[in-house]
Amino acid sequence: MDTITTSYQNEIGAIAPLGFFDPLGLVKDESQEKFDHLSEVEIRHGRYAMLAVTGWLTTAAGVRLPGMGFKALLMEGLPSEVRGTIPLTLMTVFCLTVFMQDTTGENAFPGDYRNGLINFGWDKQTTEWQNRKRAIELNNGRAAQMGILGIMIHEQLGNLNDIGLPQP
Repeated sequence: MDTITTSYQNEIGAIAPLGFFDPLGLVKDESQEKFDHLSEVEIRHGRYAMLAVTGWLTTAAGVRLPGMGFKALLMEGLPSEVRGTIPLTLMTVFCLTVFMQDTTGENAFPGDYRNGLINFGWDKQTTEWQNRKRAIELNNGRAAQMGILGIMIHEQLGNLNDIGLPQP
């Protein structure tokens, strides 16, 4: 086991039995700054994926938000799934891009976007509790990334019903 892999064994997200898992060697010979950047990107993608899975499941359940047919975007000829997806996707990407930034430089860890504004008691918790919650979020994000990928593949294959998911 090389030293760079060993140095990341205790990072958030290194879980048993694999520990720190980097089969492509993305952080081999890289700095802690590069590792932190990749960790932040993983957390951000996990958050996007959690929203995507939730949105897909909500839509598949038949829930529609008011005003799903935006006439201002001239989408009358498009299927209803596309008419509802485009505005929500654009708004989500805009909000996450604008608000998921460390604007103050006060982040305590990669992916901390509180910017000194929101603190629902996070700083009052123990370090062990915080690390456990961060690991839970990271693993939920990893699962959601795999989940939305599987949903997209099976949606294209047309066999969502065969795997127990509703066909929207």
